[in-house]
Amino acid sequence: MLDQCDHVELASGQVLYAAADAVEYAYFVNGGLVSLVKVMEDGRSVEIAAVGTEGLLGLFAAYGFDRAFLDFIVQVPAAALRISRKTLQNAMLKHGALRRVMTQYLVLVAEQLAQVSACNRLHSLEQRCCHWLLVAHDNAFSDQFQLTHENLASLLGAQRSSVSATANRLQKRGLIHYSHGRISILDRAALERAACECYRTRRSQIDQAFGAGKAPAERSSETPM
Repeated sequence: MLDQCDHVELASGQVLYAAADAVEYAYFVNGGLVSLVKVMEDGRSVEIAAVGTEGLLGLFAAYGFDRAFLDFIVQVPAAALRISRKTLQNAMLKHGALRRVMTQYLVLVAEQLAQVSACNRLHSLEQRCCHWLLVAHDNAFSDQFQLTHENLASLLGAQRSSVSATANRLQKRGLIHYSHGRISILDRAALERAACECYRTRRSQIDQAFGAGKAPAERSSETPM
């Protein structure tokens, strides 16, 4: 399949698909983070899922749903392998091993959607903020990445002022540093302790689906493919 993929770079803020757009390509993410965002009629939005290096954008299109039902927005600049939807569908028909791993990922996505639904309802803004920063850190391949309070507030479905107050508390405790729209992760271990259980659950779900990978600290020092 690699011969039928194109290597692409995805910029922060880039909208790959808006809801109801026709999905022509799927993307295997090699580095970076892409949010799947639900926008309500009044303009408010919230992140439903985040796809990083474990994931595939356009999963449902591969199963015949050829239109996006959420906005796909790049949050952390990403590198990806892009393949046409029809090519991926044909490969799934031909190769049993590919069908099996795609089914594993489909189950993983369902588990993560259920986890996010519970997390958004039951956990505090600070816990959810720490969770999101950890996921971004895992996939950024760097201790620093670009992120504004306004953007994070939109992803978490919260008021900007509330997210700013939360980020300030985390900065005063030495967990992060925020300056000019850039976040630096200073104390990874403390950030994990401050996050809700959903981060650990996410890592466990990914490991169970695809096998345990390297620890985030090891991955962050490497260059993505």
